[in-house]
Amino acid sequence: MKAELGIDVAKAKLDVALRRPDGKFRHKVVENNPAGFTALSAWLDKQDITELHVCMEATGVYWEAVAEYLADAGHTVSVVNPAQIKAFGAAALVRTKTDKADAKLIAEFCQAQSPVPWQAPALRELRALVLRRNALDAMRTQEHNRLLVARDSVRSGIAAHLAYLEKAIAEVEAAIRQKIDDDPDLKQQRDLLDSIPGLGDKTIPVLLSYYGGPQRFDKAKQAVAFAGLDPRQHESGSSVRGKPRLSKVGHAFLRKALYMPAMVTITRTVWGRAFRDRLSAAGKAPMVIIGAMMRKLIHVAFGVLKSGTPFNPALHGLVCA
Repeated sequence: MKAELGIDVAKAKLDVALRRPDGKFRHKVVENNPAGFTALSAWLDKQDITELHVCMEATGVYWEAVAEYLADAGHTVSVVNPAQIKAFGAAALVRTKTDKADAKLIAEFCQAQSPVPWQAPALRELRALVLRRNALDAMRTQEHNRLLVARDSVRSGIAAHLAYLEKAIAEVEAAIRQKIDDDPDLKQQRDLLDSIPGLGDKTIPVLLSYYGGPQRFDKAKQAVAFAGLDPRQHESGSSVRGKPRLSKVGHAFLRKALYMPAMVTITRTVWGRAFRDRLSAAGKAPMVIIGAMMRKLIHVAFGVLKSGTPFNPALHGLVCA
């Protein structure tokens, strides 16, 4: 008996809808924590289901733990873009918006569309460290900004918190380096990415956490789309000719992590300046060039990781890097 399970994910709870082979639904609400996952698994064991396809939306980070748990349990798990569910609901003229109704809609989408299975990241610990480093860095920036306008009564507290954040960031960065050094394959991949002018110690672990380890994508275009850096065309008939823009249907964190490296690459590296000058001569705006370089960095990173060959400036029309 094959069934589909739709999960509407929230920070504290999971609304689930099980679509049975006869088209009928069963609903349950569990906590979004390990105890809730165990309760969900026990409930599923009572449903006489031999094959289960689980589907949920990629909303924030709250879906990751349950997706990993169910995938590790041997179920097929799909994590889809929320825009797909919204469009499916609009096409079905769904008018009700509740957590229970959303879970049912996701299950129906899963049955109708059979979305591709999600692969649990092989580098979960590295990605967690990278995300933690980003969160600490954001807090440090906030406290620095507060310190500039703080009154004397709170300055010492802010300064103490800044000192704590500096120490915490240093510890996380050390853990990231150790994590990579302890894995020969990751260490080799780090060296390959380090050969790309413009990528630094902060960006390389980010790329490794999403693209490192076993080959995840077959083509560079897939890696680019994963970050939401693929161009989106908007044309219709003979009158509508919108400017191409980044689709942004992908990981915002990856796009954020690549913005400054793209800026550095097009201003401080030989191959980046050549790339910038070529697009500028074609009439491209500065922000378009930055977006194109962000996309180019993923293409190049994907290339060196897949081929196992360091950055080759000759491939970019240069004699030297």
